[in-house]
Amino acid sequence: MSAMTQAGEGPSLAVEDSVIHSDPEIMSGTPVFKRTRLLVKNLFDYLAAGYSLDVFLDHFPTADRGQAVRALEMARAALERDAYETRTSHVRTGPVTRDLQ
Repeated sequence: MSAMTQAGEGPSLAVEDSVIHSDPEIMSGTPVFKRTRLLVKNLFDYLAAGYSLDVFLDHFPTADRGQAVRALEMARAALERDAYETRTSHVRTGPVTRDLQ
């Protein structure tokens, strides 16, 4: 599961927790699930199209439920981290103002 770096600093993930691998020699460097040639993008494409995780797993026999769930957790943590950094940078620098003239 995701971990907190320090109280209130937002989530971070240890490298060894990653189930995603990118190597120029495998699928031209496109992120895949470790020990497979299955693109991580496929998982998100299936979910975005309205398919369940079970349908994804049925259609991709090399997919592992644990890896798929972990990839989703990693995506959630990255979004939370990005939102946290955006929120805290806004607090430190103040709101962005634009000259509308």
